[in-house]
Amino acid sequence: MNFSKDFIWGVATASYQIEGGIKEDGKQETVWDDFCNYSNKTMDGGNGDVACDTFHRYKEDIGLIKNLGAQVYRFSSAMTRVLTYQSSYGTNPVKGTVNEKGLDYYERTVDECLAAGIEPWLTLYHWDLPLELERKGGFRNRDIMYWMQDYADLMTRRLGDRVKHFITHNEMPCILGGYNGWMAPGLQVNLRETLNIVHNMLLSHGTMTKAIRSNVKDAQVGIAHCGPALFPASESAEDMAAFNKCMESFEYCPETNSIGRGTGMFMADNLTYYCDAIYKGAYPEYAFETFKGKMPEILDGDMELISQPLDFHGQNIYTGRPVKAGSKTGANDDGFHVEKSLPGCDMAATKWPITPQSMDYFVNYIYSRYRKPIVITENGMSGADVVCLDGKVHDELRIDFTTRYLEGLSRAIEKGADIRGYFHWSLLDNFEWARGYTERFGLVHVDYQTLKRTPKESYYWYRDLIKKFRNQ
Repeated sequence: MNFSKDFIWGVATASYQIEGGIKEDGKQETVWDDFCNYSNKTMDGGNGDVACDTFHRYKEDIGLIKNLGAQVYRFSSAMTRVLTYQSSYGTNPVKGTVNEKGLDYYERTVDECLAAGIEPWLTLYHWDLPLELERKGGFRNRDIMYWMQDYADLMTRRLGDRVKHFITHNEMPCILGGYNGWMAPGLQVNLRETLNIVHNMLLSHGTMTKAIRSNVKDAQVGIAHCGPALFPASESAEDMAAFNKCMESFEYCPETNSIGRGTGMFMADNLTYYCDAIYKGAYPEYAFETFKGKMPEILDGDMELISQPLDFHGQNIYTGRPVKAGSKTGANDDGFHVEKSLPGCDMAATKWPITPQSMDYFVNYIYSRYRKPIVITENGMSGADVVCLDGKVHDELRIDFTTRYLEGLSRAIEKGADIRGYFHWSLLDNFEWARGYTERFGLVHVDYQTLKRTPKESYYWYRDLIKKFRNQ
């Protein structure tokens, strides 16, 4: 692999997954508190009440980043820590009251990063919507665009003198998962409402971008997307054509549990439906043919608001699926199909296929379609990591995994993709949403009983890799 000296190396976390301090200094409940503590929908009954206790241990964790040699730390702020909302089920406009103690926590975090020579990249929304806003409809309510605008305005007015890189939303398809039952708030909506929620998310991205730009004149703004990181099953002309056709499709094909055409069902985590709106200012024409009257109402100015220029595209990549030419028997998939995995492929502890091809073909597709600088805002794997009798965490598979994916990313750069940086997910083992504490993605092992941090072998490997490329 080969990366330039100015390539950005970082690590990433998210507020609800690491902070804890769930009721300290006036923090309010989020949809995830409700999902975990009252709906009992996490795999192991876990919640974010304590998590990694970074709320109290942020200096220790930033010290780990400093010792790692990473230039950049991507973290998120929690709306419920900085804004207080009154209980209300009415339809009046919602305004949160500023919680100075919560803001002080993020100011201290940013200042600690800067003192350690680490550049903070702030993700404004990473899934932890205030429960009081969900009671007002959450992302089902078009007013979410104003609620998010107020929040982004507050954070950038307070931190914009020190933070210059902002990500509006992390993984809109996973936010949508909260309205398809498998993430917080755990609701289930129909197709019309699904497409309306996507439109409202995109509108809120637009208002957040405007707030950032108005307060931070030299801001760098992006969005972190996710989705099936597809790749052609082979380099045959047929499979390559099938891959490109599949990338422009966004219907769910239940026969293959994948992407297809002709079903009229929305594939919630497809790339082009969201990103065409952001970068091209219009939903794909095929969407209007497919979903007809179920498409959201688009008011004058909506698409202009959604498609304000961004400085970079963030892409989270963990696993992908191969695309093959030809229809599966009995499937309505328009001449291509997506396999769950290649036979006998390697798996991470999550049972996600290990597919470094995604870092090559998928990233190249994004760049060729949108011509926007790309940052890999998350990449990593869950491992069965334990502190061994020798006091070390031997996670050789994570080292192998990351090497393979970075080699794929290097190939994408060689082919001409403009890729500016890479953030490893995650700095710490943490609360992994609906999977609770059953997965460990960290470069640093966390003992959830004692909260002791133990850097894994991958931590030291990543430290040496960063040093190699920064000092070349």
